[in-house]
Amino acid sequence: MRKIIASLFVSVDGVAEAPETWHFPYFDDEMGNAVSAAMANSGAMLLGRVQYQQFAAYWPTSEDEVADIMNNQKKYVVTNTLTEATWNNTEIISGDVLDRITTLKSAAGKDIGVTGSLTLVRSLLTAGLLDQLQLYVHPIVLGKGARWFDDLNTVELRLASAETFSTGVIHQTYTPAA
Repeated sequence: MRKIIASLFVSVDGVAEAPETWHFPYFDDEMGNAVSAAMANSGAMLLGRVQYQQFAAYWPTSEDEVADIMNNQKKYVVTNTLTEATWNNTEIISGDVLDRITTLKSAAGKDIGVTGSLTLVRSLLTAGLLDQLQLYVHPIVLGKGARWFDDLNTVELRLASAETFSTGVIHQTYTPAA
């Protein structure tokens, strides 16, 4: 059975919205290695609609060193509004989303990574489908913006590991407590 592993860049006050506007000063080789290692263990990406649209607008023409991985990896986008996915190797998941994700999870293959996609991460946590939550906590207080735990009921987690990078970012990995 594959694991579903979510990774979020967050501020100390839990904001995970628009990390592209605040996290880059903290992104260095240490953090890049951790993110790359997580990507290497994934065989597919699971994305919410907004994250999908942002990625699909950037990665197909990017010359970044991970562009090949992003463009060629299997992608699943959870949406009830998109009817067509134009980014290479993308499949739309709609309707009974949790049932479809359960089926994906039970299939053979490498783990499924979730990047960003706050609503999706909250849904997976609530449904008990998330196997691992990786938080890259940045040493900044933003004071406003969507927090990753907004509108989330109590979910007990167990700290599996924590690592502090030289920039002050703490990479925390959690698994379900039960």
